[in-house]
Amino acid sequence: MTTDKTARLKEIRDEIINLKESPLYEYRTKNKYCPVIGEGNHFAKIMFIGEAPGQKEAESGRPFCGAAGKILDDLIESIGLKRGDVYITNVVKDRPPNNRDPNPIEIALYSPFLERQIEIIKPEVIATLGRFSTKFILEKFEMPEKDQSITILHGKALDVIATYGPIKIVPLYHPAVVLYNSSSRKVLEEDFEVVKKMI
Repeated sequence: MTTDKTARLKEIRDEIINLKESPLYEYRTKNKYCPVIGEGNHFAKIMFIGEAPGQKEAESGRPFCGAAGKILDDLIESIGLKRGDVYITNVVKDRPPNNRDPNPIEIALYSPFLERQIEIIKPEVIATLGRFSTKFILEKFEMPEKDQSITILHGKALDVIATYGPIKIVPLYHPAVVLYNSSSRKVLEEDFEVVKKMI
């Protein structure tokens, strides 16, 4: 089974590497950036989903490897897990210029890859990091909360049925908020305790 999951995730990687129709493809190749597909345990119970890679991520090809990633690692460790126990990815797999927000065309183009990753890994908990991934996942599962803001939804465990069974969705603030507002770290730590209860 491992080879099956790994092979299917490699297929996704290869397709994204060659995604010439992406409006971000030229920017990636011109800057010698890498697409950031995702990394972690292919049998993870918990999948963390951010919005799009930043510069550090695009340079290394690894999700959440910059300052916000360090905070994410600390938060994961605070609930007794290591980065290698979970799977971390983004909705959009290439870096938008100047760290701008991904636009609807980019989200529409890249999100089917994320949907396939979810189907392959089959996480029991999807933790969304920030408003873009939260909005996307809530809309994907046609959840009644889809129009609520992350300020209302953060730290709540929402029940939904995926194709492979019941799962929980836990919206979380993006770890980068801690870089601008250190007091938000406590909120994130408390919200991660909600994730911990599901392990």
